[in-house]
Amino acid sequence: MKLEKLPVLLSIPHGGRKKPVELDGHLCITNKDLFDDSDPFVIEMYDLGDKVQRVIKSNIARAFVDLNRSQDDLPPANPDGVIKSTTCYKKPIYHERKEPDDSLRTLLLELYYLPYHNSIQKSLKELELRLCLDCHSMASVAPGISPDAKNNKRPKFCLSNNDGQAASQEMMELLALSISESYGIERNDISLNDPFHGGHITKTYGNNPVPWIQVEMNRNLYLTDPWFDKETLSVVPTHLQKLNNQFENTLNLFFKKFDGADSWK
Repeated sequence: MKLEKLPVLLSIPHGGRKKPVELDGHLCITNKDLFDDSDPFVIEMYDLGDKVQRVIKSNIARAFVDLNRSQDDLPPANPDGVIKSTTCYKKPIYHERKEPDDSLRTLLLELYYLPYHNSIQKSLKELELRLCLDCHSMASVAPGISPDAKNNKRPKFCLSNNDGQAASQEMMELLALSISESYGIERNDISLNDPFHGGHITKTYGNNPVPWIQVEMNRNLYLTDPWFDKETLSVVPTHLQKLNNQFENTLNLFFKKFDGADSWK
């Protein structure tokens, strides 16, 4: 008997670490800096395949095209915009005088940014969805450009809904309780809209018409001993699978708790 898919869309915009071929000859970024700037292993941890209605993901690293930014969010006004000049740790991405010009920026957006957002828009129109999640990881210690850079302690999870505009607070609280139960962590280790309030994807598509919640998992849950090898930048596969199973269980718990049509208003 085939199980029914969960009525969920999963967006994983920062899981890739691939370098676009269009940037050959332009890049000076190291593999370690590329790793640190990405959301490493989030595809392995969040991708539930055909257990949900749809998973939208990219293999292109956010250092080159950040799918969770507005198209017009560009350097020099914002070095951490859609096409960046430096990583979130202020490490250089491009050789001097090799930064993308306007035509190359436009090409990168057409090849990688627009298809991702077109997939979201298409999914919202054609699927019967009750929840969308934008799935991320966060550094255990905030980089200097982050809103909480002066506070060294981050929660194990941060959920955000654009301060109530992208999804209801009731949904946020039930998702937090489901995470707490599934991952075996305290509820007070899960923050709401702090330090993150929801990025471009959550703000753009939230409650338009489907609720969106941004999920941030602390990398201390997997980029630490005994699971993480700093030399090979790899994580024990069984631990990643465990986190994936816990995420699946989280969604099953969430829908079990969140029954009753009135609750979805």
